[in-house]
Amino acid sequence: MSLSLYDVTLPALLRGIDNLQAEIDKAAAFCAERKIDEKVLVTDRLSPDMFPFSRQVQIVSDTAKAGGARLSQQQAPSWVDEETTFAELKERLAKTSEFLRAIPREKIDGNEGIEVRFKAGPRELVFNGAYDYAGKHLLPNFYFHAATAYAILRHNGVPVGKSDWLGNIQ
Repeated sequence: MSLSLYDVTLPALLRGIDNLQAEIDKAAAFCAERKIDEKVLVTDRLSPDMFPFSRQVQIVSDTAKAGGARLSQQQAPSWVDEETTFAELKERLAKTSEFLRAIPREKIDGNEGIEVRFKAGPRELVFNGAYDYAGKHLLPNFYFHAATAYAILRHNGVPVGKSDWLGNIQ
């Protein structure tokens, strides 16, 4: 059995979103237990030139929904980046998950040969086929921002570990 385009993309994005939501739950509990204003973590960053936790989560969401939309050749929903709490960030991830889960396998499988083209800042990115896009941009960008969000929480003492990153492996 071979893996389809759907198999290598959507389940990975959904799993990463589910795991990030669970990490946010742990961060909220951590803040409540220690009487820390959650905005401290929501606005924290690893380095002055990096985005804060909130923006990392927003980019995870944007990357996933844009990826699902591009692979299924439809328009991605657009949301204003205004989340400032763990609850708002979780709601955004939930909406992203809902959008991805509504994409039927048939809308993605069969699109392996499509050209994927979009603007990223001042540049236009062009990928020669959907697997090229998934392997060179979609999944690496998604995991970069999800891992950075995880690292910000870990750096602040939130008790997350590898098992939280990987999620339920069954």
